[in-house]
Amino acid sequence: MNYWLIKSEPFKYSWDQMVADETTYWDGVRSYPARVHLRAMQVGDICLFYHSNEGKEIVGLTRVIKEAYQDPTTEDEKWVAVDVAVIKPMTKSVTLAEIKANYTLANMALVKQSRLSVGPVEEFEFEEILKLGETSL
Repeated sequence: MNYWLIKSEPFKYSWDQMVADETTYWDGVRSYPARVHLRAMQVGDICLFYHSNEGKEIVGLTRVIKEAYQDPTTEDEKWVAVDVAVIKPMTKSVTLAEIKANYTLANMALVKQSRLSVGPVEEFEFEEILKLGETSL
């Protein structure tokens, strides 16, 4: 199993909307590095759901339920989407400031490649985020 971080601006698609929908397709990614990560996602992988721009915090956990396929928002075949389902909210959201202040997370893709909309998360980083968020899987 792999771990990922997916970003969404709350005014476009919030955690509350994700919870209401229960499942959704993760589309609209137009970054080549992020596309590589979408293509690498496998059914069962877990994603940290991050509110970008407003909030700047990890607020929930989702699971990949369908691997990469043609992004339905474009006819351009080079872009893909994946389907994700809600697992649970974080007990306590984990802010970007907390992540940056944590030595264990200093090299996290969220910190090193801050504009990346979909990025990898190492297992030890995932465990540290869960600890900070007082959340268990």
